[in-house]
Amino acid sequence: MYIALYVVLSIVGLFILLALLAPKKYQVNRSIIINKPLPEVFQYLKHIKNQDDWSPWKKKDPDMKQEFVGNDGEIGFIAKWDGNKDVGLGEQEITNIVENNRVEARLRFFKPWKSESDAITSVEDIGDGNTKVTWGFSGINKVPANIFMMLYNVDKHVGKDFEEGLASLKIILEK
Repeated sequence: MYIALYVVLSIVGLFILLALLAPKKYQVNRSIIINKPLPEVFQYLKHIKNQDDWSPWKKKDPDMKQEFVGNDGEIGFIAKWDGNKDVGLGEQEITNIVENNRVEARLRFFKPWKSESDAITSVEDIGDGNTKVTWGFSGINKVPANIFMMLYNVDKHVGKDFEEGLASLKIILEK
C-alpha cells in the first residue's frame, strides 16, 4: 500500500517539477534582406492572400481548402485553411497594422492540435533601397504541453519553414 502511494506521489512530484522547469513561452523568427524599397515590400506583405505565393505551408498542400473573411490588408481580415496533415486546420486574423512597420496576426490552430500564437511580419529600412523583413510567431506553452516542449525544438522545426518562405518571398519581390 505504501509503495503504491510513494510511486503515485513520485510521479505527481515529477510531473510538477517538469511543469515548473519546462519552457513557458516560445518564439521563432527569421529575417532576410530584400532589395526593394520598404513601402513596396510592406504593401505586398500586408495582404495575407499573398502568402499563397511564398508560404512553405501552401507548398506542402497546394490543394488545401481556403476561405477568406473581410478585406485583405485590413484589421479583422481572416484567412482560414483546411489542409492535409502537414498544414492542418486553422485560421489567421490580422489584429494590428502599423503602416510601413509591421503586420500582427493571431494564429489559431485547431488540428492536428489546438493552439494559438501571435504572428508578426515586420519591415525595416536598412538603406540603399533594401528592406529587412522579419517573420515570426510566439506564444505560451500551457501545462502539460510545455513538458512536451522540453523534447521538441520549435525553433529548429518551424525555423526552416520560415527560412524557406522568406527565400521564396525574396525571389518574388526582387523579380
